[in-house]
Amino acid sequence: MKIRVLGCSGAIARGSHTTAFLVDEDILIDAGTGVCELELEAMRRIDHVFLSHSHLDHIAALPLMVDAIASHRHAPLHVHALPQTIDALRTHIFNDVIWPDFSRLPSPEGPFIRFEALAEGETVTLGSRRIEAVSASHSVPAVGYALSDGDGCWVFSGDTGPNPAFWARVNALDVRALVIETAFSNRESELARISGHLAPRMLAEQLRLIACKACYPIYITHTKPAETELIVQEIAAFDLPALSGHDIRPLAAGQVFEI
Repeated sequence: MKIRVLGCSGAIARGSHTTAFLVDEDILIDAGTGVCELELEAMRRIDHVFLSHSHLDHIAALPLMVDAIASHRHAPLHVHALPQTIDALRTHIFNDVIWPDFSRLPSPEGPFIRFEALAEGETVTLGSRRIEAVSASHSVPAVGYALSDGDGCWVFSGDTGPNPAFWARVNALDVRALVIETAFSNRESELARISGHLAPRMLAEQLRLIACKACYPIYITHTKPAETELIVQEIAAFDLPALSGHDIRPLAAGQVFEI
């Protein structure tokens, strides 16, 4: 299984796109502005989109991508998400006001997109690949995802604040790489807490919950472009003996994981 980082920024700027990961050629994890990195033919090959939550930076490219590829597809695009996320998309995006309701066009029987509700803890199997929705604690209903092709997992936290349930599940998995958000610097820790995100000091406390014998690389995502350098510096200052076996570094657009 190959996972390509299309976007991993917490906001937009030149060279910075928001969250989207391409899995092999046919799966998207989130549909932020990073989708714009794909050529049209690559978009056409996507059959499944898994959304972590309803916030714009994670769904912004979805309606535009559907519009770009719909007439060239022979089957609906499957959009997997929490029921609350699907409700938000129907109410606020695909509502025939902001954007056409592609879940009913060109006909309810043969739509361009088909929403597929999933629950936290549920696993969707696509061939040999397993995509599990894992716990997240955010300002709206949200999940992260654990992806496996039978031999180890790539785990994405989604947007989340402190969340022991997430670590309980992660510690039960054979993790090969962890992508975890840290949206704010320490000076904005209170804003991170209120909005359901992490800052480096909060991240340090969360990383203490990793099982003592576990050892895998940890990639920091969702940093705000104006804060990225400071966040990286604050994380580099960690003095946590329990994490001595972990390689902690910022995630980069264009990076490819092979699991």
